[in-house]
Amino acid sequence: MVQGFDPTLILWLNLIGTFVFGLSGGLAAVRARLDLFGVLVLALVVAVAGGIIRDLLIGSPPATFRDWRYLAVAGGAGLATFVARQVLERIWNVIQVFDAAGLALFCVTGADKAIQFRLGPAQAIILGAITGIGGGMLRDVLLRQIPTVLTHDLYAVPALAGAAVVVGAHAAGSHSLVFPLVGFIVCFAIRIVGLRFNIQLPVAPSARRGAGTDVEDPRET
Repeated sequence: MVQGFDPTLILWLNLIGTFVFGLSGGLAAVRARLDLFGVLVLALVVAVAGGIIRDLLIGSPPATFRDWRYLAVAGGAGLATFVARQVLERIWNVIQVFDAAGLALFCVTGADKAIQFRLGPAQAIILGAITGIGGGMLRDVLLRQIPTVLTHDLYAVPALAGAAVVVGAHAAGSHSLVFPLVGFIVCFAIRIVGLRFNIQLPVAPSARRGAGTDVEDPRET
């Protein structure tokens, strides 16, 4: 929870972000032709696994796993993708915008929680990013794919940048509420620009020649 902001507002934003992440996980499962249970599992994984991994690494009881609302929202997203895939596919561009906002929110709140537990700057930045990308990486592992966050597109970089803004401001001695907002905007803007202009990180020449590097993924990286 980001200090200084209304806890109820942050909770609702987290639940919305959880739902959108759940949609991406559910769509990946539907595209992989998993059954209903598989769709629900993938939706839950993408929605809450990042926060759980972060909390376990910190040594804190996972908040998203203990609060039934997160599990209910993630499960609802899985059901939505199972019964309404075609509708969601048609509005996927809109969902990606909300997904970018969820990524921005989670990287900021993840970094802030690491700071509260007095972790170092590098650790806080990494945990902030993990909060946003950890679920997608685990999803790809379950689908027996190379995690797309490691192969192409901009997803981890925006999360790292947003978390770095929050951690950098704290390291400089600033506790202004402006910097979490700036971190959110930085992450969101980089992700949206990457989507709009199809910006990707450089890939090793040998990897470009490989035929099996492209995988179908509703969230890309």
